[in-house]
Amino acid sequence: MSKLKLEHGVSRIRRAKLQSSIDQTVADDVELLAEWSNNETNYVVNELLRFALTQEEDFQKHKAGAGANTARPASSTKPSPTPIKPATETASKPDTSAAHA
Repeated sequence: MSKLKLEHGVSRIRRAKLQSSIDQTVADDVELLAEWSNNETNYVVNELLRFALTQEEDFQKHKAGAGANTARPASSTKPSPTPIKPATETASKPDTSAAHA
């Protein structure tokens, strides 16, 4: 299993707005981690999400398949995209409605 490694004092990145609510205990830990690592909270959240996404093997397979799908010729039909929950929401509230294949 990989380890999350935060570089101290590195937090300047290009950002996109993602609105999500997270549990207060998680927010407190993120703030403490940001303080400890001398980074902005946004940087810490990005690194945590990036780390979590790379650890999820099924998602990585889906991502690779989605990348292959975008390489299809323009004549192919695409199904309409389904809404995606923010990763922080799905991490705090597991989706029990989806059936396992």
